[in-house]
Amino acid sequence: MSNKDERLYALLIYLLSFPFPIIGPLIIWLLKREESDFIDYHGKEYCNFLISYTIYLTVSGILVIVLIGIILLPLVGLLLTIFTIVAAVKSYGGEKYRIPLIFHFIK
Repeated sequence: MSNKDERLYALLIYLLSFPFPIIGPLIIWLLKREESDFIDYHGKEYCNFLISYTIYLTVSGILVIVLIGIILLPLVGLLLTIFTIVAAVKSYGGEKYRIPLIFHFIK
């Protein structure tokens, strides 16, 4: 696989997360992870990102009861969008971008 193809698939992992947050990136990662370490890295990074921000959103949703969640929910949603766009741009640029504030469950 050429370097350009790897970058394109890594970009698609992040771009497909907007309309299809789980299925789209997961399909690309599972199909292409054996062919490229770069795609495997970004697939794992996205899965860790998805798991971490699901936890953040769940905790923020629960904290709505104490009113702090009213501030946290939009903030977490904004960070989710920003970091996805930044990761997409960096992956297309050929960088192994490490998304901030995530737990690395999948190594």
